[in-house]
Formats: sequence, C-alpha cells, structure tokens
Amino acid sequence: MTVVHARAPGKINVFLKVGSLLEDGYHDVAIAYQAVSLYEDVHATLADDFSVSTTGTVDISRVPNDGSNIAIKAARLLARHTGYRGGVHLDIDKHVPVTGGMGGGSADAAATLLACDALWGTQLPRERMLELAAQLGADVPFALTGGTAIGTGRGDQLSPALAKGQFQWVLALSDFGLSTPAVYGELDLHRDRHAQDIFPADVAPSVDANVLQALRAGDPHMLAETLYNDLQAPALHLEPSLAAVLELGEENGALAGIISGSGPTCAFLAADLDSALELQIALSAARLTVVRATGPVHGARLIAP
Repeated sequence: MTVVHARAPGKINVFLKVGSLLEDGYHDVAIAYQAVSLYEDVHATLADDFSVSTTGTVDISRVPNDGSNIAIKAARLLARHTGYRGGVHLDIDKHVPVTGGMGGGSADAAATLLACDALWGTQLPRERMLELAAQLGADVPFALTGGTAIGTGRGDQLSPALAKGQFQWVLALSDFGLSTPAVYGELDLHRDRHAQDIFPADVAPSVDANVLQALRAGDPHMLAETLYNDLQAPALHLEPSLAAVLELGEENGALAGIISGSGPTCAFLAADLDSALELQIALSAARLTVVRATGPVHGARLIAP
C-alpha cells in the first residue's frame, strides 16, 4: 500500500474530577470518556521525510503544519520505536473543534499511529501502540480504544465501561480556543484562593458510581444528573461568555449542559433525537455554530479504500 486511511473520533468527558497539584506540576484525574460521532480522517502516504497538510469543516487556523503537529510527533515516535527509516506525508481532514476540549489532536495522533503502522508494515502489538499513545498525550489512548471508558492517572490508564444504547449530544462550538494548561492553572489559583472554604482535592480522584450506573442504564436523564467537570469553573473564569451559552442550551430543552474538557465547546445532552434536533435549531437561530453527535462510537480504525 502507498496510501492508508484511518479515522478516529473526538470525545466528551461526561465526568472529570481533577486531583490536587502534584510535585511534578501535574494532576491525577478521574474521567468518564465517551467517544462521539465527530471524526478526524488521516491519509498517510509513503514519503522520504515527514510532512502534514490540514483541511476541515472546523477552523484550522490554529493547527500547525510543521513538526510541532501532534500527528507528525506520532509518526516520528512510531518510526523511532520500530526502526523504520522512511517518512510519511499526512493529509488530515478535521471535523473535531480545534482546542475545543474534545480531543481532536489526540484523535489525529491515534489515527496516525494506526495508519503509519499499516502503511509501513511495522505490525506493532496493540498493547505497545497504547503505550506509545500515552507518551503523546493523556487522551490519545482513548482515541484508539473509543467507546466508553474510565481514565485514571493522567487519564491514560483506561478501563472499559459498559454503556447501553446511544446518547444524543448537541455541541455549541466557539470561534476561539482555550489552552488546557491555562485552564488547569486557573483551577489551581481558584483552589488556592478558596482554600479556607472548599475541601482539599483528593490526590487520586475517582469517578462517581452514579455516572457508571447511568451509562450502564443508557438513561440520558440519569446521566444528566451526574455530568460533572472540575475544569468548568476555571474555563468560565477565563471566558465568562460561555455561561450564557450553557444557560441558553438548558432554556431550550437540554437535559444538562457541560463544558467539554478544558473547553470552550459546550456539550448539551438531549433526551432523544427529536429533542436534539429542536435544540440544534434553537441554538443555530441564536447564531451559534452547532453540530449534533451521538455516542458512544468505536475508536480509531482503518478505512478500506
């Protein structure tokens, strides 16, 4: 093969609890991930060196087309690990919001690992590919596995979670991004400012059992009651305008709204498909950029030519 096509999904964190700040400057987290039907497509073509070009239905102005692109990092990491001597050209078609808290870059990296492994014939065992994925970023292993999963540690220690049926999501996209390190930094400042008023964060947080029960039941009303994101408050501090978006969604029939990951995408859970369509129309009428998605969906996979 001279060209390989791989596809990987974006994600919503239906639950995200952030542990206390560790000595290395990081935090342990507890995340309930759900892969959703917004995909990144990567076409990998044999080449002498490493290069990338990007197109998409979302704003790609913030996506680098040099060695700092996470997909190039993924290809180089696989080449180094396997001893592959050639290169690759990557064409990425993006449909997940950029710096939107939905793991679009992680999906690019996961799809690239899969595509290059097939293109180069390096036949990396699945467990080793997951280890390489974790070196690229905490969300990359989940983009490989997809479905519904619990992530602990840095978010990359995955265990599958049972999820019944499909959940309907309406996503309000922003025309700006939020830096994940900046949002975590704001969380640490918030905790310092209110240290006398709030309980200290756990060092090793865990996912609420009610979240797992709601996912197992496939019940959107139950899940709406348990949506939680420790990064929502700091994201709202950095971008107060997002509060009005969350309010608008809930006024127009969403069971609940949550900022996805570090934001700024606002994810609204709908009761059913009809409710999701009505919400999509209402938010679009308010001049928001809106897409609809379902979850859970499969993780990264090769697409036949």
